[in-house]
Amino acid sequence: MVQLDDKTYFYLLFIIPVLVLLYVAVLFWKRRTQQKFADTQLMQRLAPDRSKYKGTLKLLFFILGITMLILGLVNPKIGSELETVKREGVDIVFAVDVSKSMLAEDIAPNRLEKAKRLVSEIINQLASDRIGIIAYAGQAYPQLPITTDYGAAKMFLQSMNTDMLTSQGTAINEAIDLASTYYDDEEQTNRVLFIISDGEDHAEGTTLSAVEEAVEKGILIYTIGVGQAKGAPIPIKRNGIVESLKRDAQGEVVITKLNEEVLLEIADEGNGSYIDGANTETAVEIIKEELLQMDKKEFEAKQFAEYKDQFQWFLAGGFLLLFMELFVLDRKTKWLKKLNLFNEKQVE
Repeated sequence: MVQLDDKTYFYLLFIIPVLVLLYVAVLFWKRRTQQKFADTQLMQRLAPDRSKYKGTLKLLFFILGITMLILGLVNPKIGSELETVKREGVDIVFAVDVSKSMLAEDIAPNRLEKAKRLVSEIINQLASDRIGIIAYAGQAYPQLPITTDYGAAKMFLQSMNTDMLTSQGTAINEAIDLASTYYDDEEQTNRVLFIISDGEDHAEGTTLSAVEEAVEKGILIYTIGVGQAKGAPIPIKRNGIVESLKRDAQGEVVITKLNEEVLLEIADEGNGSYIDGANTETAVEIIKEELLQMDKKEFEAKQFAEYKDQFQWFLAGGFLLLFMELFVLDRKTKWLKKLNLFNEKQVE
């Protein structure tokens, strides 16, 4: 397992293409200048030992050296030991609505980004709970199984978008049914499902049945509403620019509204509660208090320990490559010249 101390140093890698462009520009300038001074055959006679390829080799050493130094600043760490630790917590599954209605911008920047931020902030408040993530629209898709790796959870969370599922619509029952398969510990006393949605449900007839089945399995269902009751149109964008608004079969602009009634009913039947997600800080605080009041179950989790710094190897490699670059001369190497590895013709 690898950890990176400071990823911001990766921005320094943008220096490399700049260096390559500068090298190409200087090489072009030198050739034009030489052509003004003498033709190619005369230059070969004046400087017969000049190598055509040593300049590129020097540049390669220099770029590799700079890259290694940058990686040294990032300081990769490797977990050298996998150990099993005892933890106490709750199994939590987040079901995030990724239907097109979540693109509505009645809550900044839009409903989906708001939902992702809510989940991310909730994860920040967790200590030893296990979490899983589900994406759903017309169908449900397992995004991340139950895990204690919060970093991986956030990575998968940020990759979620409204194009990840081809089946559009909003089937909350599908998300609840899939979430029921996430809890693999039969003795787990507290199983929690958070449904983050605008409340649109195209399978209302079967949703409450799915809720009842989940409750029988000991799952508490909380709902978090994102959006506003007055609603908003659904923008259709390309490259971040709004091209049009979604319209129905009659050509009318579709206005999608937050349906709190559906979310309230699901939470009530699921022995949980409905939480307004308009204010992130308030919503996260309410959820934190709810989780603190729940009984915790002890479980085992595997994690890497004893992360060791690896920056010294990258720094050593970087300085070695830069040192080698200093000793690569533009002249042909005699023994390489005899081997003629680069097919460089000797001028008689």
